[in-house]
Amino acid sequence: MSLSIINAVVFDGESAELVDGPVHVENGRIVDVGGSFTADRVIDARGGTVLPGLIDAHCHAYGISLDMLAIEGRPLSYVALAGARRLARALRRGFTTVRDVAGGDAGLARAIDERLIPAPRYLYTGAALSQTGGHGDPRGVDMDVCGCHSHGTEVVDGVDAVRAAVRDRFRRGAHAIKMMTSGGVMSLADPIRVPQYSAEEIRAATDEASRRGSYVAAHAYSPEAVRHSVLNGVRSIEHGNLLDTQTAEVMAAHGAFLVPTLAAYDAIARRGKEIGIAPVSARKNLEVLDAGAEAVRLARAAGVRVGFGTDLMGELEDEQLQGIRLQVEVDGPLDALRSMTSVNADLVGRPDLGRVRVGAVADLLVLDGDPFANPSLLWGEHRTVIQAGTPVSQ
Repeated sequence: MSLSIINAVVFDGESAELVDGPVHVENGRIVDVGGSFTADRVIDARGGTVLPGLIDAHCHAYGISLDMLAIEGRPLSYVALAGARRLARALRRGFTTVRDVAGGDAGLARAIDERLIPAPRYLYTGAALSQTGGHGDPRGVDMDVCGCHSHGTEVVDGVDAVRAAVRDRFRRGAHAIKMMTSGGVMSLADPIRVPQYSAEEIRAATDEASRRGSYVAAHAYSPEAVRHSVLNGVRSIEHGNLLDTQTAEVMAAHGAFLVPTLAAYDAIARRGKEIGIAPVSARKNLEVLDAGAEAVRLARAAGVRVGFGTDLMGELEDEQLQGIRLQVEVDGPLDALRSMTSVNADLVGRPDLGRVRVGAVADLLVLDGDPFANPSLLWGEHRTVIQAGTPVSQ
């Protein structure tokens, strides 16, 4: 089907200047911006704005609970079905691509490719790698149970074991590799600042990934953990809330991206008691809550490329659009929109996503007005989502 979106201005994913439409689509790709075209279907944007479809670079389809043991203890059939509903809702919000950085597998990806379920374009890492007692180890200090299934995380210790696990993830179609290289908010037994995994273990993962033309994304909060990761080849730092100036400069020098996840901490702070967050997790969240915005500022000042992610688990999934609001408040609408479109597209190695230009995939978002003049349109209810040239049912 061919499609034209008329009576609209266009944000191309990069430029500060909006350009005049229409946008013309054929066979799922953009064939012209601003010219004339005879299409099978016409969408009248009525003075609105066409943007690239948004990209959430830190999403968890299998993150169906805030209890890590509950995720790992349930059958994959249930987790995948619940995850499919989470993905469908993300698509309707305008996120036409997601990078799942702790979960996902070839079965879910195939169901999406075959259109058995509505979902964003889906890039997955498989279960994230955690050391014993690290962020992805779901056990508390007084637990001797096993989550068993490794849907979202897997405990893998030692250079040889890490290397084998990375190779197996690529065998299973993983887009990239996720490692936990510092403590985390939701894990129960690790201090948040301490670097995790040895340099040799991280290098084993980054070496395998680079030879596959891929990369490693690392969960890391503290400057020590971020430097430990980047200096050993990690390309994508997830969270990074406790970043300092010197570490931001190290990231910039090594071409590493920062993927902030401001939505998660804000949602936990507001709703943690309501949803039963463990006291230790609530205390850890306070440690990183206000630092996230400052980390984005420090990263930008150092020249680090800043993406966008949400990291919303369990019931907090419905805060995804609020993540946009939080990043706009820190960055302004232009840089925040670049983060959600062209920067994230470059992070995942897909320059044909996150942009409105000839030849790009026609994943698009149509808003009722100008998001630069009225940024609240970005997290409001009214939007038209187009995936590969086809409007998505709301």
